[in-house]
Amino acid sequence: MDAELARHPHPPARSTAPGPAPWILMYHSVADEEEDPYLLTVSPQRFAAQMDWLHRTGRRGVSVRELLHAQTHGDAAGLVGLTFDDGYADFARHAVPVLREFGFTATAYVVPDLLGTENGWDVEGPRKKLLTVEQVAELASAGWEIGSHGLGHQALTGLPADLLATQCRESRRALEELVGGPVTGFCYPYGAVDLPATLAVRDAGYDYACAIEHSLLTGRFALPRCYVGDRDGALRLLAKVGRHRLRDAVTGLRRTTLVRQHGESW
Repeated sequence: MDAELARHPHPPARSTAPGPAPWILMYHSVADEEEDPYLLTVSPQRFAAQMDWLHRTGRRGVSVRELLHAQTHGDAAGLVGLTFDDGYADFARHAVPVLREFGFTATAYVVPDLLGTENGWDVEGPRKKLLTVEQVAELASAGWEIGSHGLGHQALTGLPADLLATQCRESRRALEELVGGPVTGFCYPYGAVDLPATLAVRDAGYDYACAIEHSLLTGRFALPRCYVGDRDGALRLLAKVGRHRLRDAVTGLRRTTLVRQHGESW
């Protein structure tokens, strides 16, 4: 039996998105940093160039909420999901003005228990300010999608069921109170996802969740994303489009094969 199948014998209901997985870019911080040990920072200049490349190649950056809605209605051609993990304050300062210039939208995944503080989970630094409560409310009012990144940036894999439920449900409740509307998107801290995590996110009432890698859990509650760093220019981005399509095709083939071998109960 396939090793991944042994770990995930029964994917969650509604987990598999029909058709190919959409192309979603994963950003974290947009700022000028001398030190970047985790390679999570893109300079404002490079970010502007990357958005210009999307625009010049006939693509439009959108929030994941908008992307999935368009995909459902067969109108997602040329759309690329733009996501920003962790809720860094530089999203409002450096990313939003560029996105507005190109007419793009995006999703910011924030940690409600840590708003207004710093990224203490990044042990090697650098220390970065997180969006404040007021900034998150302002961004939501201006139409930017706000999603949950858990209560305090804790990996969900391996957590007992009660803590999983708390991370998913309470973070959603806190953010909905803050933005005054529905919060339907979740992003797994560190990209760490397993079957219990997808079930907890689904049961907490989210419409979708973002992971990182393609896997046998790929679908509505484990959407793969493409890492984007400061070294990524036009040629590297083009190569990443092709790699995404190839990985998606391979994953889809493996899933189809497993269904044939083990039946629809898989």
